[in-house]
Amino acid sequence: MRVLVTGGAGFIGSHLVERLLQEGHLVIVLDNLSGGGLENLQAVRDHPRLRLLIGDVTDPVALRHALEGAEWVFHLAAVVGVPRVLADPLQTMRVNIWGTEMVLRACAERGLPVCLASSSEVYGKGVRWPAVEEDDLRLGPPTAPRWIYAVSKLLDEHLAMTWARRGLRVSIVRYFNVYGPRADPEGYGYVIARFMDQALRGEPLTVYGDGRQTRSFIYVEDAVEGTMRAGFFPVAAGSIFNIGRAEEISIRELAEKVRAITGRLVPIRSLSLPEVYGPDFEETPRRVPDTSRARTLLDFEARVTLDEGLRQTWEWWRECRRG
Repeated sequence: MRVLVTGGAGFIGSHLVERLLQEGHLVIVLDNLSGGGLENLQAVRDHPRLRLLIGDVTDPVALRHALEGAEWVFHLAAVVGVPRVLADPLQTMRVNIWGTEMVLRACAERGLPVCLASSSEVYGKGVRWPAVEEDDLRLGPPTAPRWIYAVSKLLDEHLAMTWARRGLRVSIVRYFNVYGPRADPEGYGYVIARFMDQALRGEPLTVYGDGRQTRSFIYVEDAVEGTMRAGFFPVAAGSIFNIGRAEEISIRELAEKVRAITGRLVPIRSLSLPEVYGPDFEETPRRVPDTSRARTLLDFEARVTLDEGLRQTWEWWRECRRG
């Protein structure tokens, strides 16, 4: 098929593009390169079934051009990463909300199935853990910019479900901390990416807060597999899926694991959250998914262990980020 991937030059998007090409699809990428980069597509830049368009999803002309001949859409384009979101909250909302509405409307007009990338951030402070897709959601106040990304992705989900009730075939994936080669220290996957960069430079690994907050992490190849199934399986239409691993680890333990795997005997340094992000920033103490729905409906379960994923990520970091 001819598949459009918005944000296809980003971290997760570029891995999805490679997988789609491997599966024999013709892939169209629409990306403005604000968060991703052409280097992420270096391995497939000259592929005969890849069409790369530099443009913004909020530009109706660029979007219309990208959709020409498309039969399926994966919408990953977004402003991601705490540093980028806090640096320009208005741009975050413009791209994440307006851009998604434009993509969904265009897909509805053309009868194109679409898979929307969302985030575990929508669970906010959490009502219970592990989180189930139909759980109530609890976010912080609008006076705290920290919640802008979560609100934007939650509104994306409401838009998608509204269009689904009007007949659009749409599915949603909520990513839980995807990591791996090409992760961006300023964007998605930035925690592990930051640790890898610091280890490579021989600098202390920076842990924010007391480091006792826990997260689950999923290797990018597994995340792509879950995305493909959510996008293509007919049973996924109209549903939201947690794409993550049930394995849970504290950020301090993660830093220690990175230090052991990289073999870099660097110290672990703690910085207070107000010192890094300002006095209004809130950190959620825990975030872990219930993955039963993905396992039941998509027959999907993440396979790569955290240790193995970190080793593969470090091998790439050492070879491709050196210097």
